[in-house]
Amino acid sequence: MVDWILRFVKGIFIGSGFILPGVSGGALAAVFGINERIITFIAHINRNFKENVLYFIPVGLGGVTGVFLFSFVVSFLLGTYETQILWFFVGCIVGTVPSLWEQAGMKGRKGRHIAMLAVGFIASLAFMLYGEHLFVERIPRNPATWTMAGSFIGLGVIIPGLSPSNFLVYLGMYKDMSDGIKNLDFSVIIPLAAGAALTVLLLSKLIDYVIDRAYTGFFHIIMGVVLASTVMIIPVDYNYLSVGVIGCLVLLAAGTALGYWMCGLEKKYKK
Repeated sequence: MVDWILRFVKGIFIGSGFILPGVSGGALAAVFGINERIITFIAHINRNFKENVLYFIPVGLGGVTGVFLFSFVVSFLLGTYETQILWFFVGCIVGTVPSLWEQAGMKGRKGRHIAMLAVGFIASLAFMLYGEHLFVERIPRNPATWTMAGSFIGLGVIIPGLSPSNFLVYLGMYKDMSDGIKNLDFSVIIPLAAGAALTVLLLSKLIDYVIDRAYTGFFHIIMGVVLASTVMIIPVDYNYLSVGVIGCLVLLAAGTALGYWMCGLEKKYKK
């Protein structure tokens, strides 16, 4: 029973990593010593299925509880201090860049890989700038779009270093998602969960294959996409000559420190 409760508590903290940008659920899973077991379970779902399901039931319940609890915090802060919190999110992602750069070059780095990073950045930035006026401002809130949002969360589970919150903030869906979870709106929660689960189940082996065959190039492209999506969530509709800019700078620094610290924890406990 004690072990069950401990796994439930671990799940709460890991769940916070899926709702709070910059707080890595993967890093926390590594800290708690269950990251490798999660990856093995996803990659070989039929192996020791019953044993793994029983093991992860309290972790999953804790994760759902963590997402629900922290959605209240995110919903309130984005509704009250949107610009400052967005700068905190930017800082959280910036803090992970050194770790992502190190991870991308773990198997060597050549000039073509830097070019791939640049292409990933420029192509993603151009697409987002163009798409912002075409579909982002008009994107509806329906089961299909919430399933798409869930797929981003699922990609964040199976692609190390990818921050799904970037895309959800850019699409303008992040606060609505937090509100939906907080208010137990199942028209939001069910498609989100379905999109995340389907993405993990359907694409985990494909992503594993791509990483195995083209590790360095793949991660440099991912880094370009992450940098571009970070640029796109920088708030521009704000008076930066006001006193409030101090809060933006403080939260940017705090977010950067948090992101860097979380990456340090992940590296430490993976070793």
